[in-house]
Amino acid sequence: MDSKSAWLLIAIGASLWGVIGVFVTYLYEIGFTPFEVVAMRVLTASVFMVPYVLIKNRHLFKIKVKDSRYFIGTGIISIVLFNWCLFSSMQESSISIAFILLYTAPAFVTILSRILFKEALTARKVTALLITLIGCSLVVGIFSSSSASISLYGLIVGLGSGFFYALYSIFGKAALSKYDSLTVTVYTFLFAAVAIVPFSGIGSRISTFTDLKVLGLVIGLGFLSTMLPFIFYTKGLQYVESSRASIIATIEPVVASVVGFFIFNETLSLWQYVGMIMVISSVIIVQESKKRHATLYHNANA
Repeated sequence: MDSKSAWLLIAIGASLWGVIGVFVTYLYEIGFTPFEVVAMRVLTASVFMVPYVLIKNRHLFKIKVKDSRYFIGTGIISIVLFNWCLFSSMQESSISIAFILLYTAPAFVTILSRILFKEALTARKVTALLITLIGCSLVVGIFSSSSASISLYGLIVGLGSGFFYALYSIFGKAALSKYDSLTVTVYTFLFAAVAIVPFSGIGSRISTFTDLKVLGLVIGLGFLSTMLPFIFYTKGLQYVESSRASIIATIEPVVASVVGFFIFNETLSLWQYVGMIMVISSVIIVQESKKRHATLYHNANA
């Protein structure tokens, strides 16, 4: 596969993540809560991913019991809480704003990596953090009195989605040092499903799933916006640097904003669009910084 095809796969994967707001919003209209939607996402993703991994390589299911702590981190602390915050943010504000606040994750990763792994806080990283802060201030409507502005609760859960998503990188870094990415992903969703489904109350809604519309939305949530993008993104990563892939993936909030505009008539003010561009730019700056650091390291050791 050439690099252009790999870039296309990554872009398609990120775009599919970006349309998740469609399924979530319609499920809200039917009467489901953010907690229930999270449970449905991790459960359906598990249902689709387990057979996929079994067919691809069943040995990938082999892990040590003591390493379960990694998947408690990626699955329960990160994925469950990240999804709940993201879906709550969508309900409280809009799809567009929710996804832009989600993209504060690289800033949180930078801060946490400095604290936990003593990674250098370079001028580029500090610049990216400042741009993220200013961009988020614009996105939440600090200079706008439009209906697109959000409440304090919306801001908290929005930033919470970015924080808990960032934790996936922290926990995942440890897990990936021992296991294949497929192993980490499938166990992440399995642990998440085991933790949330029994307490979600979706068992009392079984009769609802006989409705083809509801069933279609749930399948779209778990397969189209979870399973497929994972496959496309992972496949593309085999041929593209992770830093470049992360930059390509910034199409996700753009797609989310387009979906919000055309399907749900969501609009942002000029200042909020400027903020969106700033947040996305900060992601590119951070990733370019990582790429530059890796190149310098390689040259120094060549």
